[in-house]
Amino acid sequence: MILFIRLLFILGFTLFGYSLSGYPWFRALDLPQPQAIGAMIGFLIGLIGVTVDVFLKRYTVRNLLSIIVGTAIGLFIHSLFMSVAAQVLPSAEVLRALSVASAILFTYLGAVTILRGADEYSLMIPFVKLDTKGAGEELILLDTSVIIDGRIADIGETHFLSGKLILPRFVLKELQLIADSSDPLKRNRGRRGLDILNRMKANTNIQVRINEMDFPEFSTVDAKLVKMGQVLNAKVFTNDFNLNKVAELQGVKVLNINELANALKPIVMPGELMEVKILKEGKESDQGVAYLDDGTMVVVDNGRRRMGQTLHVAITSVLQTQAGRMIFARPADEPDRGDRPERGPERGRERHSRQGERHTHHHAANGGK
Repeated sequence: MILFIRLLFILGFTLFGYSLSGYPWFRALDLPQPQAIGAMIGFLIGLIGVTVDVFLKRYTVRNLLSIIVGTAIGLFIHSLFMSVAAQVLPSAEVLRALSVASAILFTYLGAVTILRGADEYSLMIPFVKLDTKGAGEELILLDTSVIIDGRIADIGETHFLSGKLILPRFVLKELQLIADSSDPLKRNRGRRGLDILNRMKANTNIQVRINEMDFPEFSTVDAKLVKMGQVLNAKVFTNDFNLNKVAELQGVKVLNINELANALKPIVMPGELMEVKILKEGKESDQGVAYLDDGTMVVVDNGRRRMGQTLHVAITSVLQTQAGRMIFARPADEPDRGDRPERGPERGRERHSRQGERHTHHHAANGGK
């Protein structure tokens, strides 16, 4: 529809330029083929107008209307100022120079003042409501990965999301492309994402708004999200590690759902007891691996020979890695031989750190399984 309107706009100016040949002042220019030249002039003016429209698309409607309103207020103050100055300064030349300077000054001050305080104004125009961001409200941009993940819908039901959730149109398009993929796995992930959006839309605790802003100069959704976060001063909600780092490098705040999940995991201390089931062998000799309900890996010394058994273990140390939290433990019914006194506390920590790196690499190589 926008493309159709742009074509009509250019066609309208082309016809207007063609009609200029009928005006006496245009005929007085004595141009060869005045109708063709007039149509060309009209076409160029229409093309310039569309170019300006495409350039301004990167800015929000709220910013553009703020500039227009500020300019109007500045010109109004300028007219009041000049009506007073005309009574004090009778010289026409001085008034003319002062009028130009006053118009520029008050137009600039009006536009900048309204633009800076746009969040403090609630403007009502007939048939159009500008729903601006309140002073204490946050804008949160949704990434494709966090929608497909699905946990955001559960978080929304807990009343912890206080900001306004913004779904960019280009993110929704990417989600639709995934849902229409020929790959069954991708297709199921895309449809799951659409189901999550419908679930969030039905939730009265959160607001999800679709934003039409786009940045055609960027080819990837991640780059568009980062740019949109800069323009709207919004946060990006994602669980994509690479997008997280790129956004932080460019000064965009990120809400990472994986970091939130890690922060909410229960805190355990060395010496505590817990009950786990040994599920598979570890990377080191005689080690077994178990998992807590939240997915935290528990590496149990001397646990390999107890595969499939549920036993009580005592925590020996906790290691925080990029993949998450990792717990080292030993069977509670066995003495602690992993960190003997002659090793020293530093040697024990180094040993667990090296084991944690090996388990982390093995965990990532198997797709987190």
